[in-house]
Amino acid sequence: MKVFLIGFMGCGKSTKAKQLAHRLECPVIDLDAEIVAKSGKTIAEYFEAYGESGFRNYESEMLKTYPYPETCVIATGGGLPCFFDNMDWMNANGETVYLQMEPAQLVSRLHNRHKRPLIKDMDDEQLLAFIQVKLKERDQFYTKAKLIINAFDLDAEKLEEEIVKGKASSVVNH
Repeated sequence: MKVFLIGFMGCGKSTKAKQLAHRLECPVIDLDAEIVAKSGKTIAEYFEAYGESGFRNYESEMLKTYPYPETCVIATGGGLPCFFDNMDWMNANGETVYLQMEPAQLVSRLHNRHKRPLIKDMDDEQLLAFIQVKLKERDQFYTKAKLIINAFDLDAEKLEEEIVKGKASSVVNH
């Protein structure tokens, strides 16, 4: 089983992917880290060199051509589900889990903004407004996930239970 973790930046995709992969005794793949390793550029450098559209093309190609093991946990970039047919591709090729958080919770978790090209120059107030707008835009993609879980204070054991059950008992209603 391939498990794709999706959600807004700061929701814990990379951390939860590592924890879940440890529990499932399988490899973890962080697509952003793979992009950095293959391109030799940080995400910020890639954005600067090729723009967001260049990055999104490369990100989609990486998603669809990566040689995934049969069982693994994949942490995706926050915007990846929202471009091209990426969300449909992930749903067709594995289990998709949306790690959902409220905008204010995300702001409180987004430190080291200089490493994140879309938010590097924002203060908390600007970031909150940005997240609110982006979540409204991205909701139509994120909510295509097979499983939607409230990621606030989510531990790996609960995440594994919900994935195994195949449905979230802690779905956040809109």
